[in-house]
Amino acid sequence: MQNTRNPLIFVVEDNQMYNKLVVSYLRSNKLTNVESYLTGEEALANLHKKPDIVIQDYLLDKMTGIDVLVRTKKICPDTEFIFLSGQDSIDIAINSMKYGAYDYIVKDQMALKKMVDKIHKILSVHNLKKTNKRYKIGVILFFSVLFVLIVVTILYAIMNPDTFGL
Repeated sequence: MQNTRNPLIFVVEDNQMYNKLVVSYLRSNKLTNVESYLTGEEALANLHKKPDIVIQDYLLDKMTGIDVLVRTKKICPDTEFIFLSGQDSIDIAINSMKYGAYDYIVKDQMALKKMVDKIHKILSVHNLKKTNKRYKIGVILFFSVLFVLIVVTILYAIMNPDTFGL
C-alpha cells in the first residue's frame, strides 16, 4: 500500500447514481483520493496508478468483479478489494474471498458505513504491518551492531593481551 493517509481508492460500479453516491460518501469521510469507473475495463486500464483499495460491484456489464480482482491481483498484488454488491449470496461472497477479496458487503442501508469501516481496518492493519517491519529492522540492526562490537572487542583482546591482563 502506497499511502495510508490518503489511499488511492478505485470505485468500480456500473450504476452511475450508486457510483456517485459511493464516491461522495468516501469523500465526506475524508477519503479524498478516489477515482470512479463504470466498467471493469476502465479500472483495469488505469492499474498503472496502483490503487490501494478497490470498491467493486460484483456484477458488471461485460465481466464480473472476480474477473477484475484476478487481473488486478496479477499486476498489483497488494491491492485490497471490497465487494459492494446487491448479490445476497453466500456462495458469491465465499467465492470472492477465495480469490483474495478483503470483504464482501451486501448493498443495504448500512453498506456505505460498513465499507468505510472496512477501509479503516485495512489501513490500520497496513500501518501495524509497517510498524512491525520497522521494529524487526531495528532489532536486527541493534543485534548486528552488538555482534560487531563483541567481535571487535575479542579481536582487540587477542591482539593486545597485556591490556586485558591475559
